[in-house]
Amino acid sequence: MTQFLKVKTAEEVLSIIASLPALSEEAADLDLAHGRVLSRPVEAPEPVPHFPRATMDGFAVRARDTFGASESLPALLEVSGEVLMGREPDVRVESGRAAIISTGGMLPEGADAVVMVEHTQPLDERTIEVTRPVAPGENVLQVGDDLPRGREALPAGRRLRPQDLGVLAALGVKTVQVVRRPRVAVVSTGDEIVPAETASLPKGKVRDINTCVVAAQVAEAGGEVGRRAIIIDDLDRLAAFCRDALEDHDVLLLSGGSSVGSRDHTLNVLDRLPQSELLAHGVAIRPGKPTILARVGSKCFWGLPGQPASAMIVFTAFVRPCLERLQGLRWDSTIRRANVRRAVLTTNLPSVHGRADYVRVALDEKDGILLAGPVFGKSAMISTLSRADGFVVVPEHVEGFDAGSEVDVFLFAGG
Repeated sequence: MTQFLKVKTAEEVLSIIASLPALSEEAADLDLAHGRVLSRPVEAPEPVPHFPRATMDGFAVRARDTFGASESLPALLEVSGEVLMGREPDVRVESGRAAIISTGGMLPEGADAVVMVEHTQPLDERTIEVTRPVAPGENVLQVGDDLPRGREALPAGRRLRPQDLGVLAALGVKTVQVVRRPRVAVVSTGDEIVPAETASLPKGKVRDINTCVVAAQVAEAGGEVGRRAIIIDDLDRLAAFCRDALEDHDVLLLSGGSSVGSRDHTLNVLDRLPQSELLAHGVAIRPGKPTILARVGSKCFWGLPGQPASAMIVFTAFVRPCLERLQGLRWDSTIRRANVRRAVLTTNLPSVHGRADYVRVALDEKDGILLAGPVFGKSAMISTLSRADGFVVVPEHVEGFDAGSEVDVFLFAGG
């Protein structure tokens, strides 16, 4: 029989998550790599830039020809040609001469600097005055100045952003090795649950919210939603679904059925799954205490509260970091800060000493200051879901925060 109570603190649950191994790697085409996490570092296969190029519009010159130039005593240079964009220059810069060049143009042979066009004046059709000197290499990127060949361009564990894809494109990288996205099964359980598309709602029944909300959160966290189901409180059916789903999914999320009660079958389901190990039954937070975390072989099993607001908070606090860790991200302070905003409380936020409270808040901005207002209401009120932007954690040994206090807001939507 599975051990019944293994109540953990939030920090203990996050510590378990941090120890999870990342999933296997796979190749991803550059066009489909946004949001994926690199499984190994990317080294520059070639230097960037691979030719010396101008960083300003102006004139390619020999720097020594401009030494001592000033507005009162300008250097006079003959314009001997122009560097065309996208072409190797067919002009050579000799002593006393200059070539017209645009930003990004290849520095012609003989030149070692670029004079900005703002620091020149045309004297006639073929001569310019240079009113400020340049040093060798000024306004020029040399070969490999940006990225030398062989240098690490992007580290393993980086979630690829649009600008990272730009770096890869500049290097000519067509595919990258990334951590496989976790495939997640989502199931809601309860005799009272009916599909969301149910038009005529029988009394005593409620439309399924959790499957819709949790599946969207999974996708936002970078996971792939696989099987989705609504199952009545029937142990045999629940166990059969979970057993089948874990065959080809990395994570199973079951909402409902995790609290202490005769109709709550989650623990009994775990007893029927081979190689199951209960890691946490209960987390010392409110709401969300009846959360379950288990390992089934190499797969993760989460039992979420059935109450939608509680399930959403538990997902944000624990399941999202679990999915991110499986994708190769480190759930450390840096990663956590990506989904946190600093805000000022608009009203007092009381709490009971001895438990950690996760209080939903709505964000607003006034005079450049981000404000957080508690979203109060009974826990079962569905309208509070869309009114809240995130939650504030009141630690167990703190009896609340005063209005005007600066607090961390953990966002429901990714940062």
